Amino acid sequence: MSLSIPAPTALEYFGMLVQSDEQFPLLEAVASLAQDEYPDLDVQQVLGDVDQLLARVRRRLPADAAPLQRLRVLNQFFFHDLNFGGNVNDYYDPDNSYLNAVLRTRRGIPISLAVLWLELAQGLNLHARGVSFPGHFMIKVTMPKGQVVLDPFTGRSLSREELVERLEPYKRGHGLVGEFDVPLGLYLQPASPREIISRMLRNLKEIHHAQEDWPRAIAVQNRLVVLLPDAWGEFRDRGLAHAAQGSVAQALRDLEIYLANVEDALDLEVIGERCAELRRAARRGAP
Repeated sequence: MSLSIPAPTALEYFGMLVQSDEQFPLLEAVASLAQDEYPDLDVQQVLGDVDQLLARVRRRLPADAAPLQRLRVLNQFFFHDLNFGGNVNDYYDPDNSYLNAVLRTRRGIPISLAVLWLELAQGLNLHARGVSFPGHFMIKVTMPKGQVVLDPFTGRSLSREELVERLEPYKRGHGLVGEFDVPLGLYLQPASPREIISRMLRNLKEIHHAQEDWPRAIAVQNRLVVLLPDAWGEFRDRGLAHAAQGSVAQALRDLEIYLANVEDALDLEVIGERCAELRRAARRGAP
């Protein structure tokens, strides 16, 4: 008697990939995000496509190439020969966050481009990490004579002065000036794989919320809840999205989880009132 084991759903597959911070498969986890939009996507094919790019760039380098040579060859290959770059014409297209689409169009947003570039860099033994710079994801490469900070949107290396200039609006907006100022280096700390995935998902979340596309927003929220099970605000936001599309029971479940786990949030009263409204709606709809 043969046993038939059902294949995991896209969300279950994602959950298996992100369950531990040890040996976190960043590229595979990022590639899997597209399965909500492309349910027939073969994630392993996406990984294979990236492996082919790595094989191509490796052939351009001698085995004893110095780090600076590896960096220059990679940038020439990625940004010029392959023409990867930022999608300036449609920055908020969700496809900019899906690696299968980015590989096809060669256009993306800083963080999706950075994930691809970092995979190739690691394959060339470059010491490179992603950086959750405010408003614009960056790449930091540690070289024998210092650090290089790259803008993955354009491939340009940025000077200290340019980075400080880019930070100014963020600092002013958050009151981080004068005695509250902090060194530039604190904004250049490496991002963990989990932080990279969460930033990508929150980018998608903002797009779908702005378009009031609640089914897609909920699909993204489902992943955020799996990725960050203690981020109670994600339960709240998923509950509000369920409420917006009329799924009262699911909305109440998530909002009540939020209320049960936070104590000093500023929106507790508002969310409590929203739950009361939903309960009244549920009673009116009951037979």
